[in-house]
Amino acid sequence: MNDRRVVITGTGIISCVGKSVDAFWDSISNGRCGIGPITRFDVSEYRTRIAGEIKDFDITQYIPFKEAKRLDLFCQYAIAAADEAMAQAGLGKNVAEAGIEPTRVGVVTSSGIGGLGTITKQQTILDARGPGKVSPLLIPMMIGDLSAGNLSIRYNAQGPNMGLVTACATATHSIGEALWMIKRDDADIMVAGGSEASIVPIGLAGFSSMKALSTRNDDPQHASRPFDADRDGFVMSEGAGVLVLEELEHAKKRGATILAEVVGYGATGDAFHITSPNPEGDGAARAISMAMRHAGVNPEDIDYINAHGTSTSLNDKYETKAIKRALGEAAETVSISSTKGTTGHGLGAAGGFESIACLKAIQSGLIPPTINYETPDPECDLDYTPNKAKEKDVKVALNLNLGFGGHNGALLFKRFEG
Repeated sequence: MNDRRVVITGTGIISCVGKSVDAFWDSISNGRCGIGPITRFDVSEYRTRIAGEIKDFDITQYIPFKEAKRLDLFCQYAIAAADEAMAQAGLGKNVAEAGIEPTRVGVVTSSGIGGLGTITKQQTILDARGPGKVSPLLIPMMIGDLSAGNLSIRYNAQGPNMGLVTACATATHSIGEALWMIKRDDADIMVAGGSEASIVPIGLAGFSSMKALSTRNDDPQHASRPFDADRDGFVMSEGAGVLVLEELEHAKKRGATILAEVVGYGATGDAFHITSPNPEGDGAARAISMAMRHAGVNPEDIDYINAHGTSTSLNDKYETKAIKRALGEAAETVSISSTKGTTGHGLGAAGGFESIACLKAIQSGLIPPTINYETPDPECDLDYTPNKAKEKDVKVALNLNLGFGGHNGALLFKRFEG
């Protein structure tokens, strides 16, 4: 059963640095930052006043306005990204019409936070006008699994269907669990990833109160600075990153273009603290090791790591320890970068963004840079590809994401070689 190989046949993205995979890759590989002042609401009283907002997003390019009103923004982003991925995979809008058995197509997508904008809007209505005025769509708009539910209906995907939530590791775990669903022969195709739309007052206030966010409000382009000694917190962003995973022989039979192979997945728990990673990097290291074991990959085989690299004091130094712990001597030579310097932190969408960055690194032979890296931190002493992209033959790439609650997720992608 586990000899079923799984490949990627489609990718799609909506982000603050591009509303397509090509635009996203052009931005992150050239170090263009999508972070700026928040424009959607008054932030004058907030400690942090910057974010990676998606500008000029038009959902009516994908669905009618009347239908869009019934969906929280995180679901709208998921549809936009998934449509791109499904089109690239040659599956269109209805898998049956593409000649695919619907019961063999599944969806695992979710959000780290869910419909926070919908919740706050309806709470305001409740407070002002009473319970009778709360929308009957509140619950189906706010719960995080509804991106999967809506995508399933949209594409007539009748196979495994769920949304799992592991905070900032949500998309990574969604892709990893989708991998196993295909391996155990519960599906031939899985649509997987994550989406987020939590740049709303309560979301910003909550992260600000934790003092997790950068307060470099006067210099937003340089606020997210992973692994830099002067980092002062992450910057919220939003969007969706979605992949189409497919069993290899199924993909070959229908003539799909194969972008890369998914060869390993690791999921572990720190059992340490609700927000801080393990100080020794143990949980994240075990996730990497688990992914390598499943893939049959040795540390020296990994050419590139897209690190979680949030630009927070604790994450970046503990993640550095995790990489050293898992890779040993090979950690000194592997190319690493955090693309959150350009995109900010997509929270539940981050693993989707960064898995796509890994795939593009494999396809292009280019390591995207960690921008805003100016002052080395003695506790972060690996090769983070500072400020400028680097050409490199990438056969194996690792994506690593860590979530509040001690959730660690690692994915290994490999160049497809038949």
